[in-house]
Amino acid sequence: MEIIQPLLEINGLSVTYPTKRGKVQAINNLTLKVPAGGRLGIVGESGCGKSTVLLSILQLINRPGRITSGEIKFDGKNMVGISPKELRNIRGRDITMIFQDPQTTLNPVFPVGEQIRESLRLHQLIPGTTLPWPFDIARKRLEKERVLQAMQEVGIPSASDRYSAYPHQFSGGMQQRALIALALVCEPKLLLADEPTTALDVTIQAQILNLMLKINHDHHTAIMLVTHDLGVAAEFCDTISVMYAGRVVEQGPVDIVVTDPQHPYTSGLLSCRPSIGNKGNKIQPIPGNVPDIINLPPGCAFAPRCPIAQPICSQATIPLLQTGENTFSRCLKHVNFKPDPTWSWEHIIRICNE
Repeated sequence: MEIIQPLLEINGLSVTYPTKRGKVQAINNLTLKVPAGGRLGIVGESGCGKSTVLLSILQLINRPGRITSGEIKFDGKNMVGISPKELRNIRGRDITMIFQDPQTTLNPVFPVGEQIRESLRLHQLIPGTTLPWPFDIARKRLEKERVLQAMQEVGIPSASDRYSAYPHQFSGGMQQRALIALALVCEPKLLLADEPTTALDVTIQAQILNLMLKINHDHHTAIMLVTHDLGVAAEFCDTISVMYAGRVVEQGPVDIVVTDPQHPYTSGLLSCRPSIGNKGNKIQPIPGNVPDIINLPPGCAFAPRCPIAQPICSQATIPLLQTGENTFSRCLKHVNFKPDPTWSWEHIIRICNE
């Protein structure tokens, strides 16, 4: 049986930010896989490390933060430690990103169309053509045609007129569409979306998500979506990874994670969501506060807030345990034995991994 290599594979990734108070472990031993054409959602509260995962893939971690361990394989090649030239050839071409706030991403002094065309110019690329470089009038014309095509694909009306418009002349939804066009113009293999619908109203949110689904289906572009809203992830993704305090605490197919959550934190996130159909059910907030990731509690970071936590949960880090064919959870409630209080933690972990 042929083994299909994932498009993106993250193994043991850790990212640290040194501060005056100590080291912030933004990501701790993270492992993720994204198949070609797949849609992976990363969900969690603010500060859990979701956006840092995307920035790590593109090597955009702000100094003095740095990747301290692990590997990020894209198309089988480890991107950690590659040369700036190799990275530039991948970033913006094979891997692109939709940032969270279009108003701070788009340059206010350049026309939107020219900002999109710049990606083609920098990568000396026009999909579907083999024109020689250097730059000439024919190439500029073809680049503009490709930009107009991308703007039309993302639903920007009157693309030829909007090409010369400036970002302030676009609405919030149109600015987000322009960012998506910028991300798609080079026809990437992987699209990273950092909460692309956060600042938009519900109607525009639905339009943007439908647009991204169309891109996924039409171009077979793999998408990693970062969001704090499990509802958005449930509508869009086929696989979900739930993060807490820099670690993945649950991952699996979207239908299982949403309907039968395997980790208490995921259950808590679902309980926090308002439901129109269940008027009698009150929103149940997760008790307590998000832990200080400089001084994380020993064992399970969620244990101080967990309604089913046992003393054993605070002894050491709980591994990501397989709970089904494609489901994983970092919780001891899934082990098929009852730990004896006299057992050592090493003995318990060994049994969990067997």
